[in-house]
Amino acid sequence: MQGEAQRVGTSQKQPSQGYWAVSLRRLLRKRLAVVCLGIIVLMYGAGALAPLATPYDYNEQNLKIAKQGPTLGHPLGTDRLGRDLLTRVIYGLRTTVIITVVTLITGSLVLGILLGLVAGYFGKLADTIIMRVGEVTAAFPSIFLILIIVATVKPRVIGWVKDFEVASGIEGIVRLGVVDYFVISAAMLAFSWFGMARLVRGQVLQARENQYVEAARATGASTFRILWVHLLPNVLSPVVVSVSSALAGFAGAEVTLSWLGIGIQPPLPSLGLMIFENGNISVLRSDPHLLLVPVITLAVLLFAFNLLGDAMNDAFNPRTR
Repeated sequence: MQGEAQRVGTSQKQPSQGYWAVSLRRLLRKRLAVVCLGIIVLMYGAGALAPLATPYDYNEQNLKIAKQGPTLGHPLGTDRLGRDLLTRVIYGLRTTVIITVVTLITGSLVLGILLGLVAGYFGKLADTIIMRVGEVTAAFPSIFLILIIVATVKPRVIGWVKDFEVASGIEGIVRLGVVDYFVISAAMLAFSWFGMARLVRGQVLQARENQYVEAARATGASTFRILWVHLLPNVLSPVVVSVSSALAGFAGAEVTLSWLGIGIQPPLPSLGLMIFENGNISVLRSDPHLLLVPVITLAVLLFAFNLLGDAMNDAFNPRTR
C-alpha cells in the first residue's frame, strides 16, 4: 500500500505532457526521420544562404577547365562552360527554396487553411462554392494547367516588366529571375490550395460540434475568435503532417517545369534545367557527373521529404499511439 501510494504521488507530481511535446518526442526518436530532417535543413539552408555558402559566382565561366571531373577546387567538377557544379547545385536549391516556400505559404497554408476554415465552419453556400471550385481545378492534371499558364502568361509579364524597367530606370528585374519566380509560384498557387482546404474542412466539420465551440458561442465570442483561437489550433496536426509532402510536390513541379524549358531560364541555375541540358546518353558516357550530380541531389531531396512525411504521420497521428 505504501509503495502504491508513493507511485501515485510521483505520478501526480509529474506534469502532464502536451500533444505537441509528445509528438515531437516521438518524431525525434525515429533516427531515419532525424537524418531526413537534417538533410532537408542542410539543403534548404545552403540554398537560402547560397551567396555565402559558395566560393564562386553561379555564372563564373572558365573554358580551360570545362567538363572537368571532381577536384579539390571543384568538388563536384565543372560543367561545359567551366562553371563550378557545386555552386550551380546550391543556387539551384535556392530556386527550389524560393518557389516551394512561397507557394507553400501563400497557397497551401494561407489560402488553403482560410478557405478550409470558412467551408467547414459556415457550410451551406460557402462550402458548396469553395468545394465545387476546388473539385473543378483538381479534375484536371495540375502540371499541364501550370504549363499552359506559365507558357502563356510569362511572356506578357516579361514584356510588362521590361517596359517598367525602361520607364523607371530600374534594371535587373528580369535578369535576376524575379519574373520567373513570380509566375511559376503564382501558377502553382492556383492549384495547390484545394488539398489543404479539403483537409482542414474535414477537421473543422468534426471540431465545430465539440462542446468548447458551443461554449465559445454561448459566451458571445466572435466568429473570427472561434475560427482562429478555438478551431485552428485543433486542426493543425494534420496540416503539419501534410507540409512535407506538399513541399516535395512543389519541388518536383518546379523541376519538371524547368526540365521542359518553360521554368527558370538560363543563366539562373535550376536542378531541372541542369538535367535538361545534360539529359542524353552521350553526356552520361563521356561526362557522367554533369547529369548524375543534379539527379542525385534531386533524388535525395525528394526521398528525404517523403520519408520525413511518413515519420511525421506516425508521430503526429493519435491513432498510432
